[in-house]
Amino acid sequence: MTKLGEYLSKKSVNKSEISRKTGLSNPRLSELSTNQKAKLRVDELYLIALAIDVNPSEILEYVCGHLKLKS
Repeated sequence: MTKLGEYLSKKSVNKSEISRKTGLSNPRLSELSTNQKAKLRVDELYLIALAIDVNPSEILEYVCGHLKLKS
């Protein structure tokens, strides 16, 4: 499961509802939730945040918070 998948699971959101609100397909949401190699685009992240009524920076921090700059 991806960090986005963990986040959505933690929030107990309905992916079909997100799909309907955002226009992202169910297969795409499933890919973003389960496939570690799937690339999440910023526009997708923003739409998902709007659909579940959270601040986009909250999801961004959860999904990308582990990234660090090189020394």
